[in-house]
Amino acid sequence: MIGPRKSTGLEKFIDSSAQSHPAGRLVVFEGIDGTGKSTQVRLLAERLEAEGRSVTLSREPTDGPFGQKLRQSMVEGRLSRDEELRLFEDDRRHHVETLIKPTLARGGVVILDRYYFSTMAYQGARGFDPAEIRQRNESFAPVPDAVIILEIPVEAAMQRIGVRDGSGNTFEKKENLEACAAIFDALKDDFIHRIDASGTPAEVHAAVRQSLSALWP
Repeated sequence: MIGPRKSTGLEKFIDSSAQSHPAGRLVVFEGIDGTGKSTQVRLLAERLEAEGRSVTLSREPTDGPFGQKLRQSMVEGRLSRDEELRLFEDDRRHHVETLIKPTLARGGVVILDRYYFSTMAYQGARGFDPAEIRQRNESFAPVPDAVIILEIPVEAAMQRIGVRDGSGNTFEKKENLEACAAIFDALKDDFIHRIDASGTPAEVHAAVRQSLSALWP
């Protein structure tokens, strides 16, 4: 069992079998709530499809049985931290085996709205060690080719999602979002791309495309 967070180290843990997906591309959008991830996922997919690429969109939590329990908890109240973490991992294992790996193996592009980096952030904010969460997930989940972290101030994010401090669900509390943002900020991998998400959707999309130019010259 993962114990309480003891450090903020976010060292990179890579399992070579989980990482290898030479035929396809895996792009992940991350960031706190309200940064516009869903919009940018859609815009990137539309652009790549217009270029003739095979694109599969997905999100986490998924719409599968484990993901539905997690989405329900966002409305009805958060589960215990151990139960929540277990469900995220179970949901991701199912996601990897049924959609992510098969799509990559046939040469497709997978674009995700959240992945295990969000688990590191949101469960890290509940006291788990983000580095240990990462190690567990990268033992079975493919490491992305690129992670786009959309960034705006917490106050601006709260305005976008229509909540004030003290309102909204527990995922949307100011203190929780600040803790999550700090964990996202600590990620330093070469495949991490940080994008200022305060502009218009078109401006942010242009920055995203520029940051991914090495994947699709």
